[in-house]
Amino acid sequence: MIKAFSKITKATKSTSRSARYTTKNSRRKKNSQPIGPVNSFYIDGLTHDGKGVARASGKVTFIAGALPKETVQAQVFKSNRRFDEAKLVAVVEASEYRVNPPCAHYETCGGCSFQHLEIKQQRVSKKLWLQGQLRKVCEPDDISLLADAALGYRRRARLSVRVNQGQLALGFRALGSNKIVSIDNCIVLTPRLQQLLGALKTALVHDDSLAGLADKIGHIELLEDDKGASILFRLTANLSSDYQERWAQWAQPQNIDLYWQFAEQDSALVAPEAKRYFNVEGLKLNYHPQDFIQVNGDMNQKMIAQAMDWLAPNKDDTIVDLFCGVGNFSLPLASRAKKVVGVEVQESMVAAGIANAKTNNLDNLSFIAADLTKAANKEISSLGVTKVLLDPPRAGAFEFLPTIVKLKPKSILYVSCDAATLARDAEYLVSKGYKVMRGAMMDMFPQTAHVETMLLFSK
Repeated sequence: MIKAFSKITKATKSTSRSARYTTKNSRRKKNSQPIGPVNSFYIDGLTHDGKGVARASGKVTFIAGALPKETVQAQVFKSNRRFDEAKLVAVVEASEYRVNPPCAHYETCGGCSFQHLEIKQQRVSKKLWLQGQLRKVCEPDDISLLADAALGYRRRARLSVRVNQGQLALGFRALGSNKIVSIDNCIVLTPRLQQLLGALKTALVHDDSLAGLADKIGHIELLEDDKGASILFRLTANLSSDYQERWAQWAQPQNIDLYWQFAEQDSALVAPEAKRYFNVEGLKLNYHPQDFIQVNGDMNQKMIAQAMDWLAPNKDDTIVDLFCGVGNFSLPLASRAKKVVGVEVQESMVAAGIANAKTNNLDNLSFIAADLTKAANKEISSLGVTKVLLDPPRAGAFEFLPTIVKLKPKSILYVSCDAATLARDAEYLVSKGYKVMRGAMMDMFPQTAHVETMLLFSK
């Protein structure tokens, strides 16, 4: 039986700290070749971003939305010397792991890429791919799995907004375009944020006293933490105090905090008492609503617990936490170690970390601002470091690895949001005498192809 299928999928980028270590990527000119004829393909593999892999006449064809062991019909829309890319037209023989995507917007939204694959098999596929990436530094059996809920996990989301001829589009970008897919719900958001999304859309569309805001919004950020739920409006034009007051009145009975970032501001102005917070291991971490935090709160708790178990900090340890943010790992480490120093490039987050150490009475914890694409300053080099934890952005930490090696830590715990740069960095550490002792694929973003990884190195 032939099943119609017209979606090409892609992975959602996780909320990350890449903006703090930006690099410009060159843009390649798009190939606008015509759509080829519909052909039959047998899928024998899966790429890291969820595309089926077919091989015919010695050439590889990538087909988004196709799964291993399926026979599909597809049209080539882009041809290169080494491979083709094709659009899935129909599934002729379906995989036993194919499921109906639970999201009504799946075929148009550019978000989740794996909802057509059963969740256990999503994790099997991700783990297999990760094992392949790390094959030069560890054995497949060294990689375990850390996972939690498959839906309703995301505590932060950025919504795009557009008003065209009086019609409001509120949602996420469509696959491969700037078009906004207007959504009614997003099932990977926490239940509270799903509710908030519905209330927000109703207010913007149906409440005339509030709707005048829509054409002044660049984007909207939804956020839930232990303080509750909030909305941040990033504006492209000035908004009268009257409109701000109307929205404040709308938010109050719903117990929602509002934040405003005006066109001339680099970030929202937030009073100290209006800062956000979340808890880890009984420790309270305050942060600005636009600071980086892990968007999967439950997985963050599991990740921290695993990090503490693997790195095993004790009262003889002096530990450096690199790319520390507001102290997500630093505070739990400091509750166990002799001394902890958090290092972060963004000075506002360093200030937040210092405040968090004080709030939690951790006098053995300090924070410094430093550019971790450069060699360490004397303050870090003279600490007598015994262990290192690092959680870099997608670009990895290659420039700083020689400094880490010079510190001669007994153990290094590396948390990564990009397996390719992790593999590169891991090979360097192994070449300098370190060995991978344990590893984990952490399913921080179910329904997407994104992979988070934790590796423990010992000398």
